[in-house]
Amino acid sequence: MIIDAHQHFWKYEPTKHSWIDDTMAVIRKDFMPAKLKKVYLENNIDGCVAVQADQTTLENDFLIDLASKNNFIKGIVGWVDFRADNINEVLEHYSKIKIIKGFRHVVQGEPDHNFLLRSNFLNGIAQLEQYNFTYDILVFPHQLGAVLEFVKKFPKINFVIDHIAKPYIKDGFYDGWANLMLAIGAQQNVYCKLSGMVTEADYKTWTSETIKPYMQLVLKAFGADRLLFGSDWPVCLVAGNYKRVKELVTDFISQLSAEDQEKILGLNAVKFYNL
Repeated sequence: MIIDAHQHFWKYEPTKHSWIDDTMAVIRKDFMPAKLKKVYLENNIDGCVAVQADQTTLENDFLIDLASKNNFIKGIVGWVDFRADNINEVLEHYSKIKIIKGFRHVVQGEPDHNFLLRSNFLNGIAQLEQYNFTYDILVFPHQLGAVLEFVKKFPKINFVIDHIAKPYIKDGFYDGWANLMLAIGAQQNVYCKLSGMVTEADYKTWTSETIKPYMQLVLKAFGADRLLFGSDWPVCLVAGNYKRVKELVTDFISQLSAEDQEKILGLNAVKFYNL
């Protein structure tokens, strides 16, 4: 079974999706399940986890509706305001909707490097444990120091680092990111997605050799038991096609046993998100 552990849907709106800048103009259009289903048939993908692309509860409703009509959507990572006073009530509501597996906040867009460590945010995250929800960590490398402190506070909550924490592959930066990822990987409740890498490299000139050192590091840090394949479709389309993005990962993990390959390509996602 192959599960794409990270992809998005949207009906393109210039204001809502203002993060799609001119260099990403190719994805300034609608991306809905019918389009992805065709891609999955061509690439032998069995299902996916749909991840929020807009920080509203309306986004949750949008994804829940899509999942109700498309059974290849196996789980949803939604959004809630963890700083809200009624966060427990909100999470209790979503705990009754089984397709919702966890949540994330676009921390990479927060100007405060230590946003994850704010007391009101920490209070909200603490409530995840009782509902067995997961949390996707979306950050840039300069925020990894806060990530390390953050995950240590909640050893019983399962976290996953999105897009290997977006290292600056295009610029060749490695050491600072690598050291912190090794420390974070030592926390056994933290997983990592082999996703979003091609868009951190040069869109037009990247090769597997450019990205390989970063994949080797996260394999060392997290091991085959805590890595998940994700495409980051349709964002990945700015730097390649789905087949090429999938092959980047499958070619890299071909060095591993068949059992470990199956874990990374699907079984770990099933386990992490309880699909």
